[in-house]
Amino acid sequence: MASSIGNEKSVNPVLRISQLDALELNKALEQLVWSQFASCFHGFKPGVLAHFEPEVKAFLCLILWRFTVYSKNATVGQTILNIQYKNNLSQTEKYQPLSKHQKIWYLILTVGGRWLEERCYDLFSNRQQQSFCKIKSYISFGTGLLKLCGLLNFLIFLRKGTFATLTERILGIRSVFCKPQSVRQVGFEYMNRELLWHGFAEFLIYLLPLINVQKLKLKISSWCLPMAGLSNSENSLAEHCRECSLCGEWPTMPHTIGCPHVFCYYCIKSNYLFDMYFTCPKCDSEVHTLQPLKYKIEMTELHV
Repeated sequence: MASSIGNEKSVNPVLRISQLDALELNKALEQLVWSQFASCFHGFKPGVLAHFEPEVKAFLCLILWRFTVYSKNATVGQTILNIQYKNNLSQTEKYQPLSKHQKIWYLILTVGGRWLEERCYDLFSNRQQQSFCKIKSYISFGTGLLKLCGLLNFLIFLRKGTFATLTERILGIRSVFCKPQSVRQVGFEYMNRELLWHGFAEFLIYLLPLINVQKLKLKISSWCLPMAGLSNSENSLAEHCRECSLCGEWPTMPHTIGCPHVFCYYCIKSNYLFDMYFTCPKCDSEVHTLQPLKYKIEMTELHV
């Protein structure tokens, strides 16, 4: 492939979105490999990989580097998107593969730098000597400086679109298309479904707080389970109203709202505080007065 590209007069630059997609695919692949590897140790003692996690991740990334960048001059994400690394330090515009030194330094700056960042805290956390504290502060300062440089490089990348990462700029490697650029296919049907779903979800988030779900539920239950009105006499209350009209349990501190039905005090009080226009779910009567049942009715209920 490199020889066929070398016969061309020039190489094709890569779109910014394609370079960013390749970086995201690389991250997804690393996470997938690590999750598959970690699943092999589910039957072992918990935390068996915790002490060696940075080293194991570095070893897995080393294997990926050996069969991608070292052998094919491209990462997995770049291979999927028809992208390849080019030695940008060469004076010619024709395709030049990465040198061996560039590949090795790519490994050191990506895999080695990540390992050092993850391991330095454990290396110097238990060291109380002044020299170790200085080394730790220097490493923290260097890490922050590199992240700041990475941010500046990303802003420059958005402007010029040449080097997506700071490592690529330092080593002088850039992404080019392996073959002439083809038309980027966009699935508008999938995009329409996503836009429709997100719009519907936002509409529900706006609409649901405006709906009195509790009142609607009680209204539907009164339609599905209609109940004939009872007399307002004490005997009717004692004979028929042995359960709360809201929770269905034996009424605790039974109260009435002016209709023939009985409610627990906490049930009717919480619903009335939640909705000042609360109505009885059985007969749809509004709350006129919240009064406890008389003592003799409660005793009658207890002995029935």
